[in-house]
Amino acid sequence: MLAMIGGCASDPAPYAQLKLSEQAVAQAHAVGVPVQAPELLMAQEKLDEARAAMDRGHYREARLQAEQAELDARLVEARVLNEKSQLQLLELNGRIARLREQLGAVQ
Repeated sequence: MLAMIGGCASDPAPYAQLKLSEQAVAQAHAVGVPVQAPELLMAQEKLDEARAAMDRGHYREARLQAEQAELDARLVEARVLNEKSQLQLLELNGRIARLREQLGAVQ
């Protein structure tokens, strides 16, 4: 029991990780992740749990929850950016095909 208490007490408060997690969630919103996206909701929930753990002085739990929140937010951000890139690629390929058709009609 004393080892557990000592382990918890030696963990520093994860203020920097909480800030990173908050920034990751904000960035996901900024790139267009829908507010109701399940992954983003999960990230926000984990961030809320991290804040609650901080308030209770459970810094290790807070750090772990904040790290998971950051990773969830970054994952959904990457997925949305990938989807946007794929759509842009399809649009560019369509434009290229139309230009080729126009060039073929001119010759």
